Amino acid sequence: MTFDVSARAYDEFMGAWSQRLAPQMIEFAGLERGARALDVGCGPGALTVALVDALGAEAVGAVDPSTSFVAATRERAPGVDVRQARAEDLPFPDGAFDAALAQLVVHFMADPLAGLAEMERVTRVGGVCVASVWDYAPGRGPLGPFWEAARDLDPNLTGELELPGVRQGHLAELFATAGFAHVVEATLSAQRAYDSFDDWWAPFTRGVGPGGAHVAELDAEQRQALREHCRSMLPVAPFVLTAHAWAVRGRVRGPGSSERGR
Repeated sequence: MTFDVSARAYDEFMGAWSQRLAPQMIEFAGLERGARALDVGCGPGALTVALVDALGAEAVGAVDPSTSFVAATRERAPGVDVRQARAEDLPFPDGAFDAALAQLVVHFMADPLAGLAEMERVTRVGGVCVASVWDYAPGRGPLGPFWEAARDLDPNLTGELELPGVRQGHLAELFATAGFAHVVEATLSAQRAYDSFDDWWAPFTRGVGPGGAHVAELDAEQRQALREHCRSMLPVAPFVLTAHAWAVRGRVRGPGSSERGR
């Protein structure tokens, strides 16, 4: 899935959450100065910028299928090798990086196993690959109130509940199936403050991701009903939301290695 929206629209919708997760992703990967890292599905560059701060621009690569996001990342992270590409077809040679990271991306890959295999391919033997996805269990992810309200109004709606990796243990299963060694699962958490309900609601009207697509499909009456139902499910403003993400780390095996899975 691609996000054919402006970088600003994505920033308002999910970018602020991404900025809070990025340092935790880097810490979970165990990255230190001197390592080379690739940001897979970089979006407008939240993780890329954090990687530059940690490793230096010359040590960072980034890819995304969205033209607007590639342009935004190039502007925000000068000196980084940013390329337009899908996770399933990374334009880098084997073993080019010490680590490959995919923040809030695997569940939107057309073929998650192929995407993880490509991350493994471009990472050196003994290097690490790390991915994170939101926990979509009730009350856990940043989009929880939205999808809970939407399903109340349309019980047949699944939203993002069936995406790969969003349930406990599934992202780790994908890593093990892809052939990584020493697979470790952890939980990352982030908080975001909202001054008003409209600050929370407005990003859903920008057409970003499955949530934005759902709002765009509604007529005016349905959209207003969803808006007000969401309002009823959230605290009185100003409020702070806490969200949780699954994170998984796996190590790249060498040729002929018998190490597999967890």
